[in-house]
Amino acid sequence: MFETIKEQPADKILMLMQAYREDPRSDKIDLGVGVYKDAEGHTPIMRAIKAAEKKLWETETTKSYTGLAGDPGFADAMVALVLGDAVARGNVAAAATPGGTGAVRQAFDMAKMANPDVRVFVSDPTWPNHLSILKHMKIETVMYRYFDADSRGVDFEGMLADLAQVRKGDLVLLHGCCHNPTGANLNTTQWQAVIDLLLKTGATPMVDLAYQGFGDGLEEDAAAVRMIAASVPECLIAASCSKNFGIYRERTGLLMAVAQDAGAQKLNQGTLNYLNRQNFSFPPDHGARLVTMVLTDPELRADWAAELEEMRGGMLDLRQQLADELQRLSGSDRFGFIAQHRGMFSRIGAAPEQVETLRRDHGVYMVGDSRMNIAGLNAKTVPILADAIVKSGV
Repeated sequence: MFETIKEQPADKILMLMQAYREDPRSDKIDLGVGVYKDAEGHTPIMRAIKAAEKKLWETETTKSYTGLAGDPGFADAMVALVLGDAVARGNVAAAATPGGTGAVRQAFDMAKMANPDVRVFVSDPTWPNHLSILKHMKIETVMYRYFDADSRGVDFEGMLADLAQVRKGDLVLLHGCCHNPTGANLNTTQWQAVIDLLLKTGATPMVDLAYQGFGDGLEEDAAAVRMIAASVPECLIAASCSKNFGIYRERTGLLMAVAQDAGAQKLNQGTLNYLNRQNFSFPPDHGARLVTMVLTDPELRADWAAELEEMRGGMLDLRQQLADELQRLSGSDRFGFIAQHRGMFSRIGAAPEQVETLRRDHGVYMVGDSRMNIAGLNAKTVPILADAIVKSGV
C-alpha cells in the first residue's frame, strides 16, 4: 500500500543545514538554523537548567507517567510566566506538549474541533511550519499582509485591511513577540487596534509565543499576549521553552486555552486532555520538570533570568554592530532596521539570487527569503557578513 504515497518536499532549512555541513570552507557563516548560539558558535546549556538537572538526578524517584495534561506545577509556572495577573488562573486550561510546535498543532486541532470549517489567518510571511501543518491538516489558510519589503517594518495598514475580512469562527494566528521570520513587531498602539478588530469581528486569536525574553525582556515580550487574553472572550496561546530555557531537544511546550467565562475552563481542559491522548497520550516531562524547578526556585530563577538577559543583550549588541558596519560600508542608513528588529531573526530583503550569491561567493548561509539568524553571528563575523552583503548588492 505504501507505494501510493507521494514523495514529500524536503524541508528547506534542513537542506540548508546539510549544505552548510558539507561546505569545506573554514570561514563559512551559518545564519540559517533557528537556534541560539554563543560567541563560539555553541548552543549552551543554561546554568540554571544544568543546576536543576543535577538536583533532579539526585532527587527523582520515578519515571512513571504524569497526567494527560502533564504535571500541574509546570502549567501553573508557565501560565504565571506568560500571563502574569492578566487573567485569573481558574480561567486558563493548559496542557503540556512536545515543544511549542506540539502546542501549535494541538491548537489547530482544537480550533478544527470547534469549527470544522475554520479558516486560519496567517501573517505573510510566517514560520514555514505553520503553513506546513495547516496544509497537512487540510485547514483553509488565508494570508494577511504583514511585512513591508521597502521599510522592512510592519505593513500595518495592509494587515488591518486584510484582517477586516475575518469573521466569527475564524482563527487569527499572531506572533506574540520577535516575529519569525522578519523580526518586525507591532507596537502597543497597533496591538490595541488588532484587539479592537478582533472584538468587532468575533474572530478568535491564537498567539504563538516562542521567544519570550529574547526581544525586549520577559515582561515586555509578554505584554501583547496579556493584553489579548485580558480583552477577548477566548484565545489560544502556544508557548515554547526551547529558546528561552535552551532545552531544544527536550521538546517542552504548553498550550493554553483562555476564556473570560470561568465556566468554560472545565470543558476546555477536558478537550486539551483528550487531544493529548489522541495524539501522543502523556506528554514528555523531563524538560517540563526542569522549567518548573527553575521558575519555582528563587535562586535558580534569578540566575536563569540573568543569563537570559545576557543572551538578549548580546543579540541586541550584534544587531547594532551589524547595522553600524553596514552603514559604514554602504554609506547608507537603509540597514538601520536591523537594529530596530527584535529576537533572533531579521529578514534583510535580499532577492533569492542575492542570497545564492552570498552562499556561493562568501560562504554565508541564510534561508532563501533572506531570513538570517542574528544569534549565528559574533564580533568577528559581523564585519565579514557586512562586507558580503554590500558586495552582493543587497
